[in-house]
Amino acid sequence: MLHDAPLMAFIPVRDLARARTFYGSTLGLAVAEENPYAVVVDAMGTMLRLTQVDDLRVQPFTIAGWQVPDVGTVIDALSARGVTFTHYEGLGQDERGIWTTPGGDQVAWFTDPDGNTLSLTTFAAG
Repeated sequence: MLHDAPLMAFIPVRDLARARTFYGSTLGLAVAEENPYAVVVDAMGTMLRLTQVDDLRVQPFTIAGWQVPDVGTVIDALSARGVTFTHYEGLGQDERGIWTTPGGDQVAWFTDPDGNTLSLTTFAAG
């Protein structure tokens, strides 16, 4: 039923202007639409709706992530734009915050200005 319908994703934010700057300028996503309640950015065909909420409850898990060809290259680019990558105690990440799974996938996490956890993933070949 939904196999041919485009996916939309929602991320709650407190401050739309700050979210627009982070997702647009810092992460490099094109702003597709703006209104008093939301900023919509295009994440390679997926509309990511940054929705202003009064009572934001940050979740302890990743709410959105990107599959990238090389996590390290993207970390370098985002770090140069001021993004700080999260290190989790006991996870065994490297100095840049990359965790390599037993299967060889690489994952790194960071947060947006509202504390929402976002991730980058490079899947191992095969």
